[in-house]
Amino acid sequence: MTEPIASTEDAAELLRTDENGVCTLTFNRPKARNALSLEMMETLLSTLNNIAKDKSVRIVVIAANGAAFCAGHDMRQLRATPTFDYYKKTFAASSSIMKLMLRMPQPIIARVHGMATAAGCQLVATCDLAIASEDAQFATPGVHIGLFCSTPMVALSRNVGRKASMEMLMLGDAIPAERALTLGLVNKVVSPAMLDDSLREMTETILDKSAITLAMGKAAFYEQLEKGVTDAYAHTGEVMARNMMTADAAEGIDSFIEKRTPVWTGT
Repeated sequence: MTEPIASTEDAAELLRTDENGVCTLTFNRPKARNALSLEMMETLLSTLNNIAKDKSVRIVVIAANGAAFCAGHDMRQLRATPTFDYYKKTFAASSSIMKLMLRMPQPIIARVHGMATAAGCQLVATCDLAIASEDAQFATPGVHIGLFCSTPMVALSRNVGRKASMEMLMLGDAIPAERALTLGLVNKVVSPAMLDDSLREMTETILDKSAITLAMGKAAFYEQLEKGVTDAYAHTGEVMARNMMTADAAEGIDSFIEKRTPVWTGT
């Protein structure tokens, strides 16, 4: 069932669909190329907070209606309130979403078609996984309008090498899906007709895994990135020991030894 979340006078800006443990959040501002208004971001943040606590949700998919995935922040809205405090509030809302996405226990997958620019590109970079249509393009084009994409830079530079990141940030030009794949910004590029099938294949593969194992692993992945090598090994060694103490690890190892399919309990 599809549920409208954030609404305007015309239509729901954010849609939610839950099916078999997969929660799909769909941007629904096609006329605005799914630009992120402050209200839409606040609703997205609240929705993600609720999903993070919902054990029935195993995977989150970020998708979009219309010709574009996401055109970044709503520039018309930003220019309508030209105050420093409002700008800080807007970019803080965006940053809160990105940080929450990294902390959420569920894997988050971007389903990308069309343009993903500025904060839209940032969203793709922040998602744990991303599948892109061959028609997808990615850019941090703020430099064209005198606004360096500084907050998108945080996620971009943690996915893509320094030279490629600076090329995208300083030139502002769009890169095609195949180059985004080469740079590590997305995991897979498929034809538009195969986008949903490829997404389904990925979600079904993830759903076969232990939820607690994925949650512990995702948290450890992002935590170790911020540490030096010695501290990273100390932290991940402790995480693996805690992981070994879970019922799912015991079940997984026993099923491997006994050559049978594991039965996960999420504990």
